Amino acid sequence: MPLIQLIVLAIIQGITEFLPISSSAHLILAPLAVDGWADQGPLIDIAAHVGSLGAVLLYFRRETAMLFRGGLDTVQFRASDDRKLFLYIAGATIPILSLAAVFVLFDWTDALRSPVVIGWVSIIFGILLWHADRAPAEKDGLDRIGWREAMIIGASQMVALIPGVSRSGITMTAARYLGWTRPEAARFSMLLAIPTILALGFFAGISLIQDGAEADMTSAAIVAFLSFLAAFAAISFLMQLTQRMSFTPFVIYRIIFGIVLLVFAGQLMEG
Repeated sequence: MPLIQLIVLAIIQGITEFLPISSSAHLILAPLAVDGWADQGPLIDIAAHVGSLGAVLLYFRRETAMLFRGGLDTVQFRASDDRKLFLYIAGATIPILSLAAVFVLFDWTDALRSPVVIGWVSIIFGILLWHADRAPAEKDGLDRIGWREAMIIGASQMVALIPGVSRSGITMTAARYLGWTRPEAARFSMLLAIPTILALGFFAGISLIQDGAEADMTSAAIVAFLSFLAAFAAISFLMQLTQRMSFTPFVIYRIIFGIVLLVFAGQLMEG
């Protein structure tokens, strides 16, 4: 795989994983949009996700430590605020993992990788994010989370299995509809990414081993490192932006992105 393709894919993954614009859509379309680029394969996808996961763990190191302590408190049956946060994140992750297993079992994933599907989904859920972002913000602080809110936001992730929806976008949309402030909606969305990426990466790794695919570890290392840098920058940008303005810039991008896809869908699919 050309070095330039590795660099572009790593940057795309790192930037789009945590911004509400859908990383899967951009990763799917990159090989279609550039003549001569083959599909990157599962190993590169896993490496890109590992890099972006490292970025969220480092940026939210205080919350990551809380989750780690909460996991220990859970296995020791010790009540604590850290344990509550750990259980909320764990419980909210169950719906998307369950549906992901169904998608894999019935092989539905490839059927949804169409530029037409991605285009319409990008527009529709961009508008939904804009509508949710108009809701008044009343709740601030992870210590105010309850099971109802955690499970609603977690269940919303299931829709993100459709490329173009954006896992971060739909979770922030759900959180904003629940009255959360933008920074807290973004922060909870980032924390939900930790077990989701870990689990999906684990199963992708098993599939990779079972298929006996060739492993280019040098390319994977390059992608993981660059994805980490890009993701860390994207998270920092998003968290600062949520303090000052709405999600409207991302909504505008999603709508333009979707329209462009619909206009050029025929050419992309032929390529």
